[in-house]
Amino acid sequence: MPQLLPSAEELQAHALAEPAFAEWAAGCGPLEHRPATQAAVFRLAHRLVQAGQQPDLGSVYRLLQALDRLTCAGLWLVAHMTYARRVRLDGTPLLAEDFKARPEGHTGGALNMVPAYAGYLALNALSGQTRGWTMGQGHCVAAIEALNVLLGNLHPEQAARYGGDEAGLSRLVADFYSYAQAPDGLPGVPLGSHVNPHTAGGIAEGGYLGFAELQYAHQPLPGETLVAFLSDGAAEEQRGSDWMPRWWRAEDCGVALPVMIANGRRIEQRTELGTAEGLAGFAEHLRRCGFDPLHFDGRDPAAFVCTLHEMEQHLAHRLAELARGILQYPLPIPYAIAETVKGFGFYGAGENAAHNLPLPGNPHLDAEARRLFNASAAALWVAPDQLQQALDRFAALRGGRPLERDHALAVRHPALPRMPELHFHGQACSPMSAIDRFFVDLVAANPQLRPRVGNPDELASNRLGGVLQALKHRVCTPENDSEALDGAIITALNEEAVVSACLANQGGLNLLASYEAFCVKMLGAVRQTLIFSRQQQEVGRPAGWLGWPLVATSHTWENGKNQHSHQDPSFCEALLGEMSDGIRVLFPADHNSTLALLPQIYQSRGRLACLVVPKRERPAVFDAEQARQLADDGAILVAERDGKEPLLLIANGSYQLTEMLRAARRLEAAACAYRLIYLQEPGRFRAPRDLLEQQASADEALRERLFPAALRRRVLLTHMRPEVARGHLWPILPDAGQCVALGYRNRGGTLDEAGMLFANRACWGNVVAACARLLDVPRTALLTAEEAAALAGKGDSAILR
Repeated sequence: MPQLLPSAEELQAHALAEPAFAEWAAGCGPLEHRPATQAAVFRLAHRLVQAGQQPDLGSVYRLLQALDRLTCAGLWLVAHMTYARRVRLDGTPLLAEDFKARPEGHTGGALNMVPAYAGYLALNALSGQTRGWTMGQGHCVAAIEALNVLLGNLHPEQAARYGGDEAGLSRLVADFYSYAQAPDGLPGVPLGSHVNPHTAGGIAEGGYLGFAELQYAHQPLPGETLVAFLSDGAAEEQRGSDWMPRWWRAEDCGVALPVMIANGRRIEQRTELGTAEGLAGFAEHLRRCGFDPLHFDGRDPAAFVCTLHEMEQHLAHRLAELARGILQYPLPIPYAIAETVKGFGFYGAGENAAHNLPLPGNPHLDAEARRLFNASAAALWVAPDQLQQALDRFAALRGGRPLERDHALAVRHPALPRMPELHFHGQACSPMSAIDRFFVDLVAANPQLRPRVGNPDELASNRLGGVLQALKHRVCTPENDSEALDGAIITALNEEAVVSACLANQGGLNLLASYEAFCVKMLGAVRQTLIFSRQQQEVGRPAGWLGWPLVATSHTWENGKNQHSHQDPSFCEALLGEMSDGIRVLFPADHNSTLALLPQIYQSRGRLACLVVPKRERPAVFDAEQARQLADDGAILVAERDGKEPLLLIANGSYQLTEMLRAARRLEAAACAYRLIYLQEPGRFRAPRDLLEQQASADEALRERLFPAALRRRVLLTHMRPEVARGHLWPILPDAGQCVALGYRNRGGTLDEAGMLFANRACWGNVVAACARLLDVPRTALLTAEEAAALAGKGDSAILR
């Protein structure tokens, strides 16, 4: 096997000896094969033959010829997806009526992705291995869909609609950005503007640039390979991606191959990587971070094939050196930089306009734009018989390997984990201790499931000392017994990076804990996962990954020592706005209610949980049976006093329950009837927004049992902003005149828990005052004069503590 690249003379001699090499080297349409790529192909072909993956050199070169034709056809089809209502396979120029009235398409990026994805497909064919893929720039989906349709790599709903004939391809281009809508309001065609569950092999939407960079290294399991196509704009600015060599370990990670498409353009300006100095500086930055950058021609699909194969060879060589003790972690991780221009292969390449609509006008209306489209398309057109020969060559190499539609990461479905013993007790303690012991035991009981813990900063401070002792921070040079080379805790003061480590670990067990106020920085990444999982459910292929909790602790009501910036319930409020069948937003009040939720969370699939948990010691309120009932029903009766027209008191949050219990004692002393409900899962009692969410909602019988319609006067004390809670919970707070909501009013500072409650008019005294108003009696009927004065801001608030 040649180890060095051949010289120009050797390549000329090889072209004479292997006509198939010469035919490929001549190029196809706009595709030119530079000498460096020719030399890389020469070496690749010899390696594949020597490894027994191909019978002879000619077979490799003929597949690369087919790759050229497939790439040109893909570029041609992508351009049509933006502008045209139909295709003409005979190459006849399109007429005005053949074009869309409103073209749309993220065309430039999609054109750049055609040679990238085509090269990935070709390497799979040549090596007989189906690698996984992900794409950070999900708006480039036209490239994926076009090549998938041409090769027949489709889910059933797309296969039924998009064939490779003229009618099927015309439906594809007409459906793209058609805004078609089904009678139920959902998209009316199995095609979207970004990667979605209809996209064969798609695992992430990629609509929010930067998250693929943070996730790709954590996605593959040992024995798997993932090709990650990344955006140059996101790669140069999403610094969390620089840390991947710190965290990659061959012992628990599969092969991850990052490929940055360096086209040098954002939407309306050049990127820093669009300059020679910027690109060189980025490569040097990668080296300092522990990567091994490789530059190659991003306009040539064969260069993608060779580079991906070379990356695998490089990494295998590094692993061999690691085994021999020559290298230590972090290993130099191969990182490919595909140098190209935005929109290569079509009119306007390299210009800002290439991002979306490269033509200077709309071909439906503008004759010159129409001429330019037809001329550019003609340069890409592949005769149907030649295209079919190319597709047949790909099909002949498929063998028995899975379609790219079914790569390992796309069909994740680990077996349900074995649940550890639950240790309920009745002592006052930090509810975080329930999570701490449970997760350690869960990991120990399920060694086949890779654990990941996302930790932005202070695991021990957040009462997860057992997790820290058992799983340890992952570092390259441990300095104490809480760090280890193989640690499972991903720690970085970058909430997006640590949550992405867990979101990416879809074949294992996950836990994330952070200060509640700082969880807000995770929202974009979490929402991308929720959306994709929901769409998978809607198309009938539900996600198979195991559920896990995002724990928001050291929260709004107990983080007064760190000023107002640390007092923010926005995270749980925002997630409560997502669909309840995709994420549960939970407010356990004590140790037992926290513990009872965990088996349900970890035995779900495709569903996350947001747990808002106090880290400070809280009294035991619920026994094991009550905690399990609360986990099942979402709310529970805590206390009541019989009488005429009882007040309905609703507590949501641990500190809020304590305040409500104190308010209930005052009502008891005044002989006022009441019914106190603890609301742990608010989303179960909202009005469901569709049939899927209805399945996660409380039924009418449960709602009536807990919140009887006859009890019209109601007071809610919530962890959240009262306006947010009232909006979601209008079914149980139906009459604004008879229902009072209290909670976080954006007041804070350096205050203790009682101070926070008083500052936000959310202490027990405010509850009693609200009850007095609903009962139409003076406050002093239920409060002392001093207490009433304190609530009015005219006395000493200490009397309310």
